Amino acid sequence: MGKLWEKMKKGKVFTSFRSLKTRMFCIIMAAGIVPCIVLHFGILERYLDNTIETRTNEVQTQVKIIADHLITYNYMLDSSSEVVNAELSQLSNLYDGRVLIVNSALNIIKDTYAVSEGKIIISEAIIKCLKGEGASNSLKEAGYIEIVVPIEEKFEGKTHVLGAMLTSVSTDSIRNGYEYIQSRAFLLELLAMVVIFGIALLLSRKMLKPFEKITDAINDVKNGFTDEAIHVTDYIETENIGDAFNQMMGRMKVLDDSRQEFVSNVSHELKTPLASMKVLADSLITQEDVPAELYREFMTDIAEEIDRENKIITDLLSLVKMTRTSADINVETVDINEVLELLLKRLGPIASRAEVKLIFESRRPVNAEVDEVKLTLALSNLVENAIKYNMKGGWVKVILDADHQYFTVEVSDSGVGIPQESIEHIYERFYRVDKSHSKEIGGTGLGLAITKSAILRHRGAITVSSEEGVGTVFRVKIPLTYIAQ
Repeated sequence: MGKLWEKMKKGKVFTSFRSLKTRMFCIIMAAGIVPCIVLHFGILERYLDNTIETRTNEVQTQVKIIADHLITYNYMLDSSSEVVNAELSQLSNLYDGRVLIVNSALNIIKDTYAVSEGKIIISEAIIKCLKGEGASNSLKEAGYIEIVVPIEEKFEGKTHVLGAMLTSVSTDSIRNGYEYIQSRAFLLELLAMVVIFGIALLLSRKMLKPFEKITDAINDVKNGFTDEAIHVTDYIETENIGDAFNQMMGRMKVLDDSRQEFVSNVSHELKTPLASMKVLADSLITQEDVPAELYREFMTDIAEEIDRENKIITDLLSLVKMTRTSADINVETVDINEVLELLLKRLGPIASRAEVKLIFESRRPVNAEVDEVKLTLALSNLVENAIKYNMKGGWVKVILDADHQYFTVEVSDSGVGIPQESIEHIYERFYRVDKSHSKEIGGTGLGLAITKSAILRHRGAITVSSEEGVGTVFRVKIPLTYIAQ
């Protein structure tokens, strides 16, 4: 008990009950033991009751026959009849019982035990019987059956009760038979429990073996011993678990590859401006008496590369902030119309230099629960890209609309469009559709990745449709009420 108590304090016992193997074992044991309990408390107890009931009916029949003989041989007036006495003795001996014959004055005229003859008996059962109410009573705990039968005589169409016949029959023989069967049943139950215990142990181990295989395989992957897919097809459940784990492993591999690619891209993007600055600086250092004009030109180029480096770092920080937990999002009720008007006003000079017309169409006033900074950054990237990848004399149109659940912002342009094979990649970090002109156009290749992250943080969605040489349409859909995780 001491060891068990120590295990309980440490939680080991309760942990074992949480084990699927332990629960399976208990279920199989219960499935086997319940029939044994039903056999014992159902069939055996019912057997005892049925046997006593049968004995009662049997004795009652015999007693009624003898009661008729008492009238036939006028036994109530003369108890010396050898025939009746022999029947009474035979009944008493056959059922290991006692018979009392009581007349209407409550005097005992016959006792098969020969100890109470001539005495008066006062009993509720006898009194009721003298009124014509026969009864039988099984006193299981006392070990006997008591039967009271009226001794009736029919005369001139009427029934007269002359006395009562009280018979007590022992149930010891029934009890002995019951106990014998019970002892044999107990041995069978004990044997059945041992067999059930063995079967439950074997079945629980066998049935849970596939799950142990999955656990071992997952541990091997976790410990780095293997990266192979798991295939345990013993059960549909284990097959589904294996498939889910394999899909998770595939997703993790994709994420790992994406992370490595991201680190490689970041390294490349950050090193490129540094390499340009290094070349320009080395050129100035190695030359003597550098003309002021050339010196100014190189320093201007170095300043541009520094700005480009700063832009990449700024966008990277923005992207990192977008992928943090929801605790970093500052939601408040914002006038979306006003946000878009300020955004387009700020981008107006850029559009003017590119000779692109900005058009804003608001179909209704919209107020929504959003993070104004993140949403402005996301929509600004869309509009700025639409300006950059447009043509002289082109246009960028922003349409704001809403229903009872969502508001939508549609940014369309008359620009160069996006090739169909590139549409599925445009949200990837550092991806550029036209790499040859990326330096001329500017940007870091992180704008759309930032935009998508910001929209997803608002539980929204972004879709795109484009045709080369015609233009591109981005559609943003965001709930009016912020939906927290």
